[in-house]
Amino acid sequence: MLKKLCIAGSFVLALPALALEVSSPDIQEGHFMAKTFEFSGFGCGGDNKSPALNWKDLPAGTKSIAVTVYDPDAPTGSGWWHWLVADIAVENTGLAQGAGSTGGKMPVGSRSFNNDYGIKDFGGACPPVGHGMHRYQFTVWALPDAKLPVPDNANAAVVGYTLNAKALAKKTLTATYAR
Repeated sequence: MLKKLCIAGSFVLALPALALEVSSPDIQEGHFMAKTFEFSGFGCGGDNKSPALNWKDLPAGTKSIAVTVYDPDAPTGSGWWHWLVADIAVENTGLAQGAGSTGGKMPVGSRSFNNDYGIKDFGGACPPVGHGMHRYQFTVWALPDAKLPVPDNANAAVVGYTLNAKALAKKTLTATYAR
């Protein structure tokens, strides 16, 4: 939708701003994820594959992308970080299925941080049996820096804090899972 703007007494049409879009052929907003994306360990027996993610319409000034996966429903009092990766060059428009899993191919120059499983790889869904439906928030962050200004050993809270402080835009795709 075009908007009219009044500039110095004259009306001009302004083009709409592009909004960051995130999609996936593997997961859909509000839908249950396949067992392929369940963790392998902690009593879970999935394939621990990271789903494919695609993004477009990055805001002006974006110099890198970050991707996080967070479960706000984990019974920890502070949620559960499943994946944190930053410093993805803007030339990339997505990640293939399994890119963040053991043996996967992440973009050159990207950095992964320890998740709450204590690993740098993607850690799939693994809610406690009978705990009900959990939400898994796959968030793509557009950032103004080529390198997120945190040390390589930064914990999830520091990475999350810095992403929220720096983001030019972010978009979340929320899938669900239960056991």
